[in-house]
Amino acid sequence: MRTAFFVDGYNVFYGLLAGTPYKWLNLEQLLAHIARVENPLSSLASVEYFTSSVKPELATRGIASKEAQDSYVRALKANKVIVHYGRHQLERANAPRFVSREVGASRQDTVAIWKLEEKETDVHIAISMYRTASRQEKLPWDKRIEQLVLVSGDTDMAPALRAIREDFPHMKIGVVLPYRSGSRRLAPGSLQQHAHWMRRVVTCEELQSYQFPNRVPTHKAPAIKPDYW
Repeated sequence: MRTAFFVDGYNVFYGLLAGTPYKWLNLEQLLAHIARVENPLSSLASVEYFTSSVKPELATRGIASKEAQDSYVRALKANKVIVHYGRHQLERANAPRFVSREVGASRQDTVAIWKLEEKETDVHIAISMYRTASRQEKLPWDKRIEQLVLVSGDTDMAPALRAIREDFPHMKIGVVLPYRSGSRRLAPGSLQQHAHWMRRVVTCEELQSYQFPNRVPTHKAPAIKPDYW
């Protein structure tokens, strides 16, 4: 079963990798493994990775954070992962002031903040999944993708999964939640409702098993694992 993966990079980083020593993740190998566990007849057709470029002025480590992201993206591309960029939008907003856990949020007591949002990613993933499904009928049987897998816990993707299920009933849909073992986060029911199967956690053992070497060969200079990763 030829399988295409669509990965929300923001979801994966903050839901699965942040705070771990596993950020230098060989995404293609991990996802091929997950596909085979779900169905031994699965084969990896493609991995598409959706992200936005780090803003150094807002990152914890400044320019080093941007350089780390760039190195990782180069490693992904060298391993046949297709990378798509959205953008970050920074704008002024007002938010309720935090007083204490005992005092609820109130719109009568707000403070000015800078609000950083990732833009275009959700729509780009949804359109890419739908277009991939729509193109398969024109391909020879041995070239067709039979399964689409979303790697995200974002419930905004539920309408896209529903549309694909309705319009392409022969296409199998999977969801991999970017949650580590021990996570208390519940599986989003709206995603589960429109998927044929759902992987609820990725174990630390799996993350450890599928790491890039410290130096990943590319067409130019090697992509080097950041020291602080």
